[in-house]
Amino acid sequence: MGQCVTKCKNPTSSLGSKSGDKESGSKSHHKKGGGGGHKDEPSAPCSKATSELSNGTKAPEVTVETPVIPAVMGEPRKDESLDGDGLSLMRIEELFCCYKDKHEDAILEEGMESFCNDLCVDPAEFRVLVLAWKFQAATMCKFTRKEFIDGCRAVKADSLEGICSRFPCMLLDAQGEENFKDLYRFTFQFGLDADEGQRSLQRDIAIALWRLVFTQDTPAILERWLDFLAENPSGIRGISRDTWNMFLNFTQAIGPDLSNYSEDEAWPSLFDTFVEWELERRKKEEEQALKAREDEGKCTETECSPTTDRHETEGSRGSQTWGGH
Repeated sequence: MGQCVTKCKNPTSSLGSKSGDKESGSKSHHKKGGGGGHKDEPSAPCSKATSELSNGTKAPEVTVETPVIPAVMGEPRKDESLDGDGLSLMRIEELFCCYKDKHEDAILEEGMESFCNDLCVDPAEFRVLVLAWKFQAATMCKFTRKEFIDGCRAVKADSLEGICSRFPCMLLDAQGEENFKDLYRFTFQFGLDADEGQRSLQRDIAIALWRLVFTQDTPAILERWLDFLAENPSGIRGISRDTWNMFLNFTQAIGPDLSNYSEDEAWPSLFDTFVEWELERRKKEEEQALKAREDEGKCTETECSPTTDRHETEGSRGSQTWGGH
């Protein structure tokens, strides 16, 4: 699954930095924005030099003001400004640089692993998909500078702590009908390999992404659909955009018993094959269940027969005895 969401080569390995460079970069990020960590110092009152000259006249007054250094974490520094939402573009830039690749102006695989690690999220979980959606990432396991900066501004966060605090709101936002539809369609594009020029999802990638995108609200038919795809690899080369989009409509319009499905409607042909496969599977299950009940009934009758015979024999002997008297 980690490969499906982030295409990381070692999704099961520990996330985070593989060298000391990343770790030091991350530490430097946590120290920034606090005015160097200085403690609050009250503004010193203006000091006045009023020494008298030798001729008895007073020297001109000189006022010296002690600058106040902001000490609270999150307060703007002298060299930064905040936007209308109170976000610091400089901090977002610095956060991006903590994970940026050395040779490309983007966060790539290793940086993404470290970024997820510092956010305390698994690269394969639903929250990462939602974050990529909010950042409008064009490719798995990659954030360009523009995507990262625009994404942070979209979720109204300029720090790791800020992004983490926004996850509940992002998940809630993704539950809205129109928003989920947008997230669902984004997921298809997100799963394509842009470098390869793919136009359809690989079957295994599609299965993983379907299971992931429906994390918060799983349709009753989903697992049967995924089983169908997994059990028919030879007949399914890939999942087209049309099939992907129409499956969401399918889950909303067709009941779990599939009774209202009609081949006459404009469903993709793959859905016709699935419904036929699923109805046949259910028929076999019912037949097997019926046969199991019949076999169970036969066993019960067989177990009862010796007892019945014994009672009949004993009754016959009793009759003979009484008849003899």
